[in-house]
Parts: sequence; structure tokens; C-alpha cells
Amino acid sequence: MKAIVYEKYGSADVLRYTDADKPAVGDDEVLVRVSAASINHGDLFAMRGSPRLGRLAFGIGRPRQNVLGRAVAGTVDAAGRDVTRFKVGDEVFGEVNQRGFAEYVAAKQTLLAAKPAEVTFEQAATLPVAAETALKALRLGAVAPGGKVLVNGASGGVGTFAVQLAKTLGAQVTGVCSTRNVDLVRSIGADHVIDYTREDVTRGKVLFDAVIDLVGNHRLSAFRRVLTPKGVYVSSSGSGGPVLGPIPRLVAATLVSPFVSQRLRGLFATLDVEDLAHLAALVVAGRITPVIERTYPLCETPDAIRSLEAEHARGKIVLTV
Repeated sequence: MKAIVYEKYGSADVLRYTDADKPAVGDDEVLVRVSAASINHGDLFAMRGSPRLGRLAFGIGRPRQNVLGRAVAGTVDAAGRDVTRFKVGDEVFGEVNQRGFAEYVAAKQTLLAAKPAEVTFEQAATLPVAAETALKALRLGAVAPGGKVLVNGASGGVGTFAVQLAKTLGAQVTGVCSTRNVDLVRSIGADHVIDYTREDVTRGKVLFDAVIDLVGNHRLSAFRRVLTPKGVYVSSSGSGGPVLGPIPRLVAATLVSPFVSQRLRGLFATLDVEDLAHLAALVVAGRITPVIERTYPLCETPDAIRSLEAEHARGKIVLTV
């Protein structure tokens, strides 16, 4: 099969579109013929081995898993003998461990959800990781009807879902983005949009019940200034130094939170197939719509990643297989 392979850490230049062994299928796994996969920032961290603390998971000196990619959608091509949730021919989507940018991927049945016929493979591939992170961030932020929510990084892959999901919860949403993305963020339901090149949201007078920080471009104390006394700050950003990445911010939030009336939280998203099914149902109902800026064929994955790093994609970039 063809796959996106890398054998050392670095830029998109280390990626190769080449032949790889078709994965074997375990007793509780299915073999998925991949139709689409989405690029997430976690893929970039795995490719670069950065922050370096992450190499404890990815591999110390070189990548432990040499096929990139986490979020996929496709069709079950084979099933292990203990598989009960799916059969050959079923359309599925879910999250795998850096093996998804390939023609085939083996995945445990517990990591996959059934794809509704009304949802395209490209749309389904955007829901694992990005939409799921947004959903969990809003839950952690205790977002409720009538609450005021700030989404910092509203035009990105997670942010476009966070805006839409917050609206489904009945919240009043303010999105922060760059000038070129103001119209996009407004079009997906944001009640107010702040162009960060013209205005610093942390110096405004509006207080928010929840701040969903997907960028990490302001100090924790700055975001606390625009939180209500009982508000919740949720950090889900990969930004930070080259060694520890976002860990110092998460540690700071954990240490400060017990001593203030506000709740300061760091998000560590985990896969939940029930959440995936819920998100797909929202797409079917038209309550959320995945924002896909562009699709690339699998063989052009390096170019897709360069585009994502250079231009900060609006919504998601999807690979078609």
C-alpha cells in the first residue's frame, strides 16, 4: 500500500509518499480502507518531534511509528475474529495512533464510530481530534445557555467547531481571529468577532463565563482579567517552548486555580466514540458543519502540511486517498 512515511524528525521535507507494509489485523481490530484523513497539529508535533518532551511518546531518537496521521474515515475491509461492532463494508471514522495517512490502517473496534450515510468521508475525517477537542473544552468550561464564551483561535480546526458547538449549547459566542478570517467566524455563528490585529481582547471590558484558549498567545493573568469571578479558563494549546511546550502553562493553571475563585483548567482530550457519534449526528441535523479549507490527495501531504504551517488554515485541511 501507499503511505506517508518518515524516519527522522524534521520539517515536511522528511515525509515520503512511498510503499509500506499493509497492516496486519488483530483479533479485536478492523482493517479500514482509508478514504479521507484530516491533518491535526498533533501530526505536526509528531513529525517534528517537538516539543522534545513529546518524544517520550513519539520516540526518543527517531519516530517509533513511521506512518503519520491520526484522524481517518473509510470502509471496513477486514475484521478480526473478536470484532462484533462492525462488519466488512461498514463505513467508519475515528482516531488511530499516527498510522492514518495511508491507504489502509488497522484500528481497534473501540476507537471507531459508524459513519452516517449523510456525512461525507471528508467531513467525518474532521471530527476525531478537532471536533472532539472542541466538545470536551466546552464541557470543561461548563458552557451553558445564555453564558458568554470567548473562543481564542476561532478560525482554526478546533476553533470553528468550538464556535458552532457553543451556539448549539445556547451560548453567546465571541470569536478571536485574524483580519482575513473575520467573515468566516461570523458566518459560522459567532455573535461577536474580534480581530486580534486591531484589538487586544484581554484589555476589553466584557467579562466571559468561559474562555476557550486554543492559541496560548496571552499570559494566564491576562485572560483572568476578562473572566467573571466564577468563570472558567480552558487551555488547549500546543504553543510554548521547544522543550516543554504547553506544560508550563498547564502547570501554572493547576497551581493557581485552588487559590482563586475562577477555575483554571488544562484540557487533555481522550477519545470517546459516543462523542464521535454525537458529533456526526449534529452534522446530519445541520447543527454544525465542518469547515474544510482545502483537500489534497494523499501524495501531496507534504505540501498540505507546508500550507497549514505557513497560512494557519481556516478550519481543516483534508487528505483524500
